[in-house]
Parts: sequence; C-alpha cells; structure tokens
Amino acid sequence: QVQLVEAGGGLVQAGGSLRLSCAASRSTFRINAKGWYRQAPGKQRELVAAVSSEGSTNYANSVKGRFTISRDIAKNTVYLQMNSLKPEDTAVYFCNADIFLASTGWVDYWGQGTQVTVSS
Repeated sequence: QVQLVEAGGGLVQAGGSLRLSCAASRSTFRINAKGWYRQAPGKQRELVAAVSSEGSTNYANSVKGRFTISRDIAKNTVYLQMNSLKPEDTAVYFCNADIFLASTGWVDYWGQGTQVTVSS
C-alpha cells in the first residue's frame, strides 16, 4: 500500500526541539514534498511550512525563525526541524507530498499524522 509515513512526534517541554520526518512507505517511491500542516483540537488544519520543487520555502508567521523544512532528495524524505517549541505548537502534524506511481504519475498524498505535545 502506498502511503506517506511520518515519524518523530512526541512529548517535549517548552523550549525543546523535535525533528519530524516523512517518507513514502517504500523507499523506492519518489516523492515531491510540498509541506507540513498541523491541526490542533477544535481548529482547522493550517499550513506550517511549504517547500517548492525548486527548493524555496515558506513558513507560517507563528513558526518563522523556529521551524525549518528541508528535503533529502536522495532519501526521498522531507523533514521539519522544530526548535524553541511552545505549548501552542501542540497539534497533530501532517506531511503532504506527491508520490510518483508508474501507473498514474504524480498523486497527492497525506500522511497519517504525528502528535506533537509541548508541555509548559
């Protein structure tokens, strides 16, 4: 089954760091990472960080200077480095990317989400 698999979430104290990763369920699948989103309880899903196919990045104002999105094209993996975490960063984080399938070409996929909890 083709899917995006996220890892790296967890519980951290305010001021701490976490690094999220996202890759296709099979390492041979090519991905074109598009971004990380998050959804807190009772709130809508919001864009946290985006990356273009050319590598340019864009961040939500609330995370600028603290979060960094990056790609390892050779590993078909996208990362979200989160520093100086705040309790308001607590949410489920989702990866979004296109995966190349031989039968259909590039297809949009979402990860299952990984919980990030920041304690005060």
